[in-house]
Amino acid sequence: MPAPIQVHTWPTPNGHKVHILLEELGLRYEVTPVNIGAGEQFSETFLSITPNHRIPAIVDPDGPGGEPLPLFESAAIMIYLAEKTGSDLLPKSGAARALCLQWLMFQMGGVGPMFGQYGHFASYAPEKIPYAITRYTNEVARLHRVLEKRLSQSPYLGGETYTLADIATFPWVRNPERRNVDLLDYPSVKRWHDAITARPVVQRGVEVLSANQRRGAMTDKERENMFGAKQFAVR
Repeated sequence: MPAPIQVHTWPTPNGHKVHILLEELGLRYEVTPVNIGAGEQFSETFLSITPNHRIPAIVDPDGPGGEPLPLFESAAIMIYLAEKTGSDLLPKSGAARALCLQWLMFQMGGVGPMFGQYGHFASYAPEKIPYAITRYTNEVARLHRVLEKRLSQSPYLGGETYTLADIATFPWVRNPERRNVDLLDYPSVKRWHDAITARPVVQRGVEVLSANQRRGAMTDKERENMFGAKQFAVR
């Protein structure tokens, strides 16, 4: 039996992408929590896996050629695991594969960073900057409109079937109240969101480390570890 995938992660949208995919693929995995509020992303152990000190990262003990493979960046991890297992969650060729990857990269380049910037400036920044809040509020709404248009034309982001693109985007769209969004304003997105929410494997994925989810106001120490000067000093 292959050794379990080692997953270094925390319960954030980027972490949830990989948790959900591992459940969808039925792979054995072991979770090592990386408490980003406590600064554990700067540990030597974690930095030996990813020089970018961002979760998630994995180590596949049975990588190509039977050698251990450390891997970071959530989309790279997802593509690797889907290809390793031959899963249809990443279509093998043609337009279906291209569309899946297109919407996966839309999440990586648009939804994730822009939703994250909204969260930072609206909820976590030490001072309120109206320009930044307005900019990212508008961008969050625009990206929801893009998703709405696509999902009004197609059951899933990549087309007729559920793929990596949906798994990657879903954790960012869930909990819309955190972005001052009402999914009733985006009925096709809501239909898609609710269908994915109902999947038992998705429910298991978002439960990974859920007891560790930060609740309440962010402390000064957490803010410093997540957004402060230390992250820019790591080499």
